[in-house]
Amino acid sequence: MFYLGPSLPFMPSKIQPFKSILFGFAFSPSLRVNVLETARIAHFFGAKLLLLHVGEKSQDKSDQINKILAQTEYPNLEVEILWKSGDPFNVISNTCKISKIDLLILGAMQHENMFQFYVGSIARKLTRKVCCSVLLLIKPSAERVPCNHIVVNGLDAPETHIAITDAFYAANAFGAQQLTIVEEILQKEIHVTVEDDRSLKKANIVKERLKEREESRVRKIISGLPENLTKNVKVKTQSIFGKRGYSIGHYAEVIRADLLIMNAPTKTGFLDRLFPHDIEYILSDLPTDLLIIRKTI
Repeated sequence: MFYLGPSLPFMPSKIQPFKSILFGFAFSPSLRVNVLETARIAHFFGAKLLLLHVGEKSQDKSDQINKILAQTEYPNLEVEILWKSGDPFNVISNTCKISKIDLLILGAMQHENMFQFYVGSIARKLTRKVCCSVLLLIKPSAERVPCNHIVVNGLDAPETHIAITDAFYAANAFGAQQLTIVEEILQKEIHVTVEDDRSLKKANIVKERLKEREESRVRKIISGLPENLTKNVKVKTQSIFGKRGYSIGHYAEVIRADLLIMNAPTKTGFLDRLFPHDIEYILSDLPTDLLIIRKTI
């Protein structure tokens, strides 16, 4: 999945968003590759890694997970293995709260018949309701794979500045060459019905003004970030007119982005009503690995 660059000593602690990472593992054929990928991410984020198995502990299982951990390249990584019984959603969700997890990593599965990616029911529920950020992996790798291009939403929303800040942090950590901030603009904002050349020209003028408005807003967010977070990342802004969630997911797929970052809506008000529409488009057909940023208290 990721080519992860050097560790991040230049990052001030307040911009280190992921200090503790939780991965819920099952004893499936993909266990080894998921653990190796997760350990790699935790190492380069400088985070503590908690591996949680919802089920009974046995000597065989313990030996298996320890054997995989011994294969990682990071002997100094701080790792804790937890064994808990109960309902998977409740156990994982409660562990995130109790252990003050910053990032929950979940594996996403590929639909074998439709050749589309989807998120299982438990993972989808956790993605909506867990208290921390969530990273959905669709193609974990035992070996490093370059992460060249990250896409992040530039939605006009209260938490978007956090998503953009964390996107720059991730770009530095993963050695990404390109960060594209996508502003999704609803078609209804144009307020012009195209009926002839004159109305078409007017609609195009309105579009350009909307694009400039959105780009100005995003530039203001970027200008407020520390220079050492932004100076080594090539940044592009891209305005897209269309349905929110679907548009950015399609864009990330077309340009073959390595990581898509979205801010999670708040629990109340207008954004909460948007959440099932925006994120569900992406969860139903994941274009790439998806990082959903949720502000933690």
